[in-house]
Amino acid sequence: MKKIMKHAGAVGLLALLLIMVVLVATGTGAMHIPPLQVLAILLQKAGITLPVSYDSSTAAVLLVIRLPRVVLAVLIGAGLSMAGAALQGLFRNPMADPGLIGISSGASVGAVLIIVFQASLPLWLNTGWVHYYAMNIAAFCGAFIAAWLIIRIAHTSNGAIVSMMLLGGIALNALCMSFTWLMAYVSTNEQMRSIIFWTMGSLGGATWQTVLAVTPFIVLPLLLLPRLAGALDVFALGENEAKHTGVNVSALKMKLLLLSTMVVAASVAVAGVIGFVGLVIPHIVRQFTGPSYRLLFPCAALSGAILLTVADLFSRTIAAPAELPVGIITAMLGAPFFIWLILKEKRSLLL
Repeated sequence: MKKIMKHAGAVGLLALLLIMVVLVATGTGAMHIPPLQVLAILLQKAGITLPVSYDSSTAAVLLVIRLPRVVLAVLIGAGLSMAGAALQGLFRNPMADPGLIGISSGASVGAVLIIVFQASLPLWLNTGWVHYYAMNIAAFCGAFIAAWLIIRIAHTSNGAIVSMMLLGGIALNALCMSFTWLMAYVSTNEQMRSIIFWTMGSLGGATWQTVLAVTPFIVLPLLLLPRLAGALDVFALGENEAKHTGVNVSALKMKLLLLSTMVVAASVAVAGVIGFVGLVIPHIVRQFTGPSYRLLFPCAALSGAILLTVADLFSRTIAAPAELPVGIITAMLGAPFFIWLILKEKRSLLL
């Protein structure tokens, strides 16, 4: 009981911190909106009135411009972090990350194909909601193929070899990047700008339409992955041990791969490649929660949502009125962390 209360306290604390970050992020920008006004506007939409005054233009800025972007940051941050934790469990290695092992690059190839050839698609595939779902499906196919290739490259009877996984990821990233730039070479100027958007990662195109289009593809894995936590805890001991306890290892691997790929594909489809979130957050959270995925999954999701919301806040304010792609911010944070992780692994091998 004491352990359950401790876990609930950790999740509750992170949830409270996320709410505070969301209130600050939605109120920060060219038009400053105090947190109390933000809260009053949001609660007003839920039918709760607070004694705080605000005008219609303030409410419009918050609800139409700021809030969709913050909600998208929360969804993508939570999804990428949980997907990163799931992939680390799948490979049984803390260095696994959707960006490092080529899954994000594979998803971006699918998205770029839609960008370049969208004019050739039937009209019903190129308008409204169907267009966003077509992007998701194309990104999912690219991400799934990349994930399958990495598993085939790194897998042995004793599990995944991390050096093969990382080398395969480097090769796959290079291959996907070369294909992306080939598509950029044959694209129009407008398509070229969209392709650059995917390669750097940005939440600048967030609207309620994009948020609603990707929500099912992110929320569903966020709900289903924690249900695999128990099996994943056993799987961490080894495949044979998991089989002896009744875990269907093949089904578990496929579920982890499909759900993680779904998150990455949806994120890339609307925001491009945002790297290192799935690497940094699960590894840091694991230091506090321990190895159990029952607590790691929810804490990683909340922490990832906080990180990406804060990173996006910096990306749109640090060089205002210009805007930095959020992928640059996460790379500046994640790359040094990855180098530290490699040096830590090197020291453990030398001991």
